[in-house]
Amino acid sequence: MSAAKDFELPKDVIFPPGDLYSDEPPLESELHLRQIILLLQCLELWWQNRNDFYAAGNLTIYYSPRQRKSEDFRGPDFFVALGCERKVRKSWVVWQEDGKYPNIIVELLSDSTAAIDKGLKKQIFQDIFRTPEYFWFDPNNLEFAGFILVGGTYQPIESNPQGWLWSQQLSLYLGVYENKLRYFTPEGQLIPTPEEFAQQQAQRAEQEKQRAEQEKQRAEQEKQRADHLAAKLRELNIDPENLSEKWV
Repeated sequence: MSAAKDFELPKDVIFPPGDLYSDEPPLESELHLRQIILLLQCLELWWQNRNDFYAAGNLTIYYSPRQRKSEDFRGPDFFVALGCERKVRKSWVVWQEDGKYPNIIVELLSDSTAAIDKGLKKQIFQDIFRTPEYFWFDPNNLEFAGFILVGGTYQPIESNPQGWLWSQQLSLYLGVYENKLRYFTPEGQLIPTPEEFAQQQAQRAEQEKQRAEQEKQRAEQEKQRADHLAAKLRELNIDPENLSEKWV
């Protein structure tokens, strides 16, 4: 059943306007900020030719008119919604998105949020959002876990030999690399950051330049050998051009 069909607006409830600003508190640390930026930039680069998704970090998800009166819930640290328009949003307002909730959520743990991320938020993402995949990662101690919704209940995702967890929603692995949560292709290749991608492109351009220079040098060496041979033949009163015609 689609999210739109699941989400039915109660007739007796007046929802707030959809143009709501995000109401998230500052991030726990620079590590948390950089991790969100890393997840966001890498995915947007990898999907640069796609316009059917929305990814954001530290952005409020408004899903209930009563929610604004409660401080028990804050938006996910990072989430991705599929099958929607790729555009800038002030927040994610479910009743303005055809009842659509995120397809994948990543929470970044800290001492002050770990209990809520593993308890209340996990319950909300499972029972209310019905988000297909939920991951958490601690930038400090590198704790990493993932869950997939099976029959309405989150079940742990088994890791591969590298310790990575497969995301069916993204068709990518998530795994810890150099103390950061990164994406990997099904073949095991690291999804680059924009900076890494630029470096790769520069390296490829330099390699192409070097190959072109090597080909030029080989051509010059071949010409020098041919000119040297022609000179030797002329010393023997042999016309190199007549010799070439004879062999042709």
